[in-house]
Amino acid sequence: MLTGKAPQPEDIHASAEGEQIWLNVIGKMEETWGQLIGQQVELERNNAALQEAHAFMASVFESMSDVLVACDTALRIVRTNTAAEKLFAPAGQSIVGVRLEELIAPSSGLKAGDVAGCMTRREGLEDREFQFSTRSGALPFAVNGTLLYDRRQRLSGIVLLGRPLGEVRRAYSELDQAHRNLKAAHVQLVQAEKMASLGRLVAGVAHELNNPISFVYGNAYTLKRFIPRLVSYLAHIHAHPGAAQFERERKALRVDMVVSELDGTLDGIVEGAERVRDIVADLRRFSSDRRSAGAVFDMAAVVRTGLEWVLASADRMVETRMDVEEPLEVEGHAGRMQQVIMNLVQNALDAMEDVPRPVLCITARRDGARVHVQIADNGSGIAPDVASHIFDPFFTTKPVGKGTGLGLAICYGTVSDHGGQFAVRNGAEGGAVVAFDLPAFAPGCAATPGEG
Repeated sequence: MLTGKAPQPEDIHASAEGEQIWLNVIGKMEETWGQLIGQQVELERNNAALQEAHAFMASVFESMSDVLVACDTALRIVRTNTAAEKLFAPAGQSIVGVRLEELIAPSSGLKAGDVAGCMTRREGLEDREFQFSTRSGALPFAVNGTLLYDRRQRLSGIVLLGRPLGEVRRAYSELDQAHRNLKAAHVQLVQAEKMASLGRLVAGVAHELNNPISFVYGNAYTLKRFIPRLVSYLAHIHAHPGAAQFERERKALRVDMVVSELDGTLDGIVEGAERVRDIVADLRRFSSDRRSAGAVFDMAAVVRTGLEWVLASADRMVETRMDVEEPLEVEGHAGRMQQVIMNLVQNALDAMEDVPRPVLCITARRDGARVHVQIADNGSGIAPDVASHIFDPFFTTKPVGKGTGLGLAICYGTVSDHGGQFAVRNGAEGGAVVAFDLPAFAPGCAATPGEG
């Protein structure tokens, strides 16, 4: 038989409270454990992201072709990239821990003290030129610098990013050359459009001139055929016995002189009409897109003939210096090229109008597969504001009524049609120099004017 004291109500109540407290403690522990697990997962996730970002930044640093050097406040190198290590460090070594001043060449205009000064003033560096001592010797670098701060915004160092100026200068040179090529292409396109516009204009002018010139030319020949009949008729009248009573009027009206001048006058009219007819034909050929085949001719003879014709009508003596090889065979149109020579020579004479002692120098020679012709004068030369418009249609520096502004434009087009290149510049000793070249004729290699 068991005996004992029965549990009292207050003991049962205390036991229940203890169990409840214990259950609350266990619940809080489980809640805290769940939070710790969540924080651990988040920490691991952030750590993975941090490692990925670190790896990405490291790959960026290592792939940079520019030199990157990070220094502390004492200008001691704490980090670099592969490009810097290859450029500065001896094989198998590193420049981490080296002072920045040891990398700067003695010949550098900027020193480590300048970098320290920027840090003191809390300023960065922007495109400052340093000379660095590399494994290949002293080289110029364009350096940019950015200050580093810690989490408390205290200065902790500076990051220097340098690019070899040789690469920068080469890039600038390539960019400048590309810009020059673009400008040259633009000028050529503008010139081609001007020539096309000129061609359309000339075609219309030539068409309008063709009919009246044909009329003058045809009637002049008709009158030329009628003159022998008139002369014969007047001779019969003058031989008549009754002609003596008209002798006074015959002398007063100078009939005999008029009759003697008829042939020469009509010859001049016919010659002028033929000249205009040839000019119209040349204008039509100039404006035409068709490239008709020419014949082989001697450019030396064309130069000499064109020069003689212009000088024959000149109103003053001009010293002429000739240096022309013979022969200079070219395939094309001799008449059109002779007009080019005459036009250029006449322009040179006009440019020397106020020169006390005009000198005209003409050279023509063959150089390989090209024939070069040059006409130089000792005039006032070409003004800078004129050079860019010198081939423009209707642009002229001559007084009103003395120039049409089409001469050089037509010369340019004619030379281009013959496969040549045209250039105008100022001479080294003054005056203007006009030069062009043409493809030299090579037997067995027929060239079509305008191609090449």
